[in-house]
Amino acid sequence: MKTVAVVGTQWGDEGKGKIVDLLAADADVVVRFQGGNNAAHTLVVDGEKFILRLIPAGALHPGKVCVIGNGTVVDPLALAEEIAALRARGRFLDDDLLKLSCDAHMVLPYHRAIDRAREARAGRRAIGTTGFGIGPAYEDKMARVGIRFDELKNPRRFGEKLARNIAEKNKYLAAMLKAKPLKAKEIANQLGRVRARIVPYLCDTGAFLAEAIAAGRRVLFEGAHGTMLDIDHGTYPFVTSSNCIASAVFSGAPLAPGRLEAVLGISKAYTTRVGAGPFPSEIKGVLANRLRTEGEEFGSATGRPRRIGWFDAVLARLAVRLNGMWGLALTKLDVLTGMDPLRICVAYQFGAKRYDEMPPGRGVLERARPIYEELPGWRESLSGARALGDLPTAARHYLERIAELAGVPLAMVGVGAAREATIVLNNPFRD
Repeated sequence: MKTVAVVGTQWGDEGKGKIVDLLAADADVVVRFQGGNNAAHTLVVDGEKFILRLIPAGALHPGKVCVIGNGTVVDPLALAEEIAALRARGRFLDDDLLKLSCDAHMVLPYHRAIDRAREARAGRRAIGTTGFGIGPAYEDKMARVGIRFDELKNPRRFGEKLARNIAEKNKYLAAMLKAKPLKAKEIANQLGRVRARIVPYLCDTGAFLAEAIAAGRRVLFEGAHGTMLDIDHGTYPFVTSSNCIASAVFSGAPLAPGRLEAVLGISKAYTTRVGAGPFPSEIKGVLANRLRTEGEEFGSATGRPRRIGWFDAVLARLAVRLNGMWGLALTKLDVLTGMDPLRICVAYQFGAKRYDEMPPGRGVLERARPIYEELPGWRESLSGARALGDLPTAARHYLERIAELAGVPLAMVGVGAAREATIVLNNPFRD
């Protein structure tokens, strides 16, 4: 296969970065097609920990071209900072390896200010955003008042649009959100300092990708967030502001429909989510704290503790259907070591009715009860496993049951944080 997309099947934080990093070894081009720096991938390479927020995980492999597509919203200050941080560690030193879409929209300081002021004003009704300005940036995109990176090529026109937007946002901040207005000159100076560093990366990413695919190059599309955070198909309104499922590749990379050959879904061996919203299989107390600690379940971009739950097969089946998944990569199986029994949510109960598929109208989720199936756990360490036969019998049965309930074959199993701590059953680039 030449074109493969990696997408999350839960509420994000599934370990996509590690799988993308592993697959990037066989890819020529790695593409980010949606979201912003509110999503982050944590990678462990040669014992070093890296957190990537905007630059695709291919940056940690020499010679891989990293593309940020038009479907993303990009904070130019954060991007410049991320590039500098990688270079300070001897990574991503070649400017030719980064392509940023001219049509990608900017996340600007006023977007962050609005995001945070809204959440503070909402109080208990807050959605639980990261406060990075992603939602307001997508709002401006849809309202046709956003600023795209192409504007950086014309400093005068960019300055005029920026000044006009800041003036309008300051009125909104002061009158509606009771927040402090921003200093236009200070923002303009900040952006002026990074402009020369960003402009060389600007590219028509659609044309670049079409040429790469025509030349037979292998292209990996790296999703952010997860299926249940999709603006249309997730647990609305507790979602992100972009489409996170595989079809977003076509508009956000962009890629012509029909050119995507495989979709690999990523899921934890249990479930987590950050922020507010329904979570039927959520667990609390000592067990949740143990999983949170063992799995280091704290947001890569924010540091917020993640909510913890058992694996939810209802969510998995929905993700398989929406994404047309070729296979499933299950991460963090090792975190479940020593927990007995294990539970899998196989359906929901609401009143007298059982739901084996996601109920229409996400409001039902807030009051639905999980129906669990119990399986025996294991105590043996999984860290050295590199084949299914190396796993304890109970661990293999757990994996087999998840694949059966989800309705998709397993392609990979993560048994540790390091790049090499992965059991690879099928690699789509080698299939």
